[in-house]
Amino acid sequence: MKETPADIAPGADYMVRASAADAQLRAFAVTGRGLTQTAHESHGTSPVATAALGRTMCGALMMADMLKGEDDVLTVKIDGDGPLHGIVVTADNHGHVKGYVHEPDVWLPDRVPGHLNVGGAVGRGSLTVIRDLGLKDPYIGRITLRSGEIAEDLTYYYAESEQIPSTVGLGVLVDTDGSVLQAGGFVVQLMPAAGEEIISRLEQNLQGLPSVTEMLTDGCTPEQMLERILEGLSPVITERTEVSFRCDCSEQRCERGLILLGEKELRDLISEDRDVEMKCQFCGRRYRFTPEHLRRLLPLAVPVSREQLEGAEEDPAADDRHF
Repeated sequence: MKETPADIAPGADYMVRASAADAQLRAFAVTGRGLTQTAHESHGTSPVATAALGRTMCGALMMADMLKGEDDVLTVKIDGDGPLHGIVVTADNHGHVKGYVHEPDVWLPDRVPGHLNVGGAVGRGSLTVIRDLGLKDPYIGRITLRSGEIAEDLTYYYAESEQIPSTVGLGVLVDTDGSVLQAGGFVVQLMPAAGEEIISRLEQNLQGLPSVTEMLTDGCTPEQMLERILEGLSPVITERTEVSFRCDCSEQRCERGLILLGEKELRDLISEDRDVEMKCQFCGRRYRFTPEHLRRLLPLAVPVSREQLEGAEEDPAADDRHF
């Protein structure tokens, strides 16, 4: 039976971080059934969309755990020509993640019986990782998608963009009613000092390793997944973090967006004499503003139009980095 560590709430999703082979390897593993189910319910995702989003969220959580600053945030953007039309996920290093797919109601035949066709839903395109470290400009790395299956793409990202040999495993198991049965993943990375014996043992352990969803279905905890992957390499768990889907949208943030539309645009909305509704892309929550509410914002509006704002140089991550 799966046991939850004492420092994690019973039934909660959580992530572990580990070191192995005298710090020649670092590893992460996460279970994310609950947070993937929350995303599914928030966005009404089809099974293949749930799997694509859940894999990306689990991967982003482990990537964000590598961030050092308290306020650092990581965003993963996948732009593909498949019917999902892209995925956006943002995570911080406190175990919080949020995300969405552009087209949540996508249905495709299974790649093979019992295996959702995530690669076909994503299609060909690019994967972009944006690290907001509180500096003037964020760090941005971008690669061409290898398969659209997410785990292989993140493995390639680390090798190509960051020159860190890594192996990434991700999986989401969806029930026939669309609910999430299992979700999680792992990341293992070689440090610069890793010797050939260590690399050989890791490769040996990875050969024949069951899929992430198989391990989770068998009752494996994140710790036990890493024990299997790092067998014979003296793994030591160094950190456990509870993880969850959390969106920081608010009425105040929507108000700031309305104010930035400019005085002319706000006056035009007020003149229509009807409520304005704004929807958060990350969680689906809706905010309604009456004409009277808009009038109270008018004195704060900047004296520029929407067209002037759109003409300004655009930050590709500005809308997605905040938490």
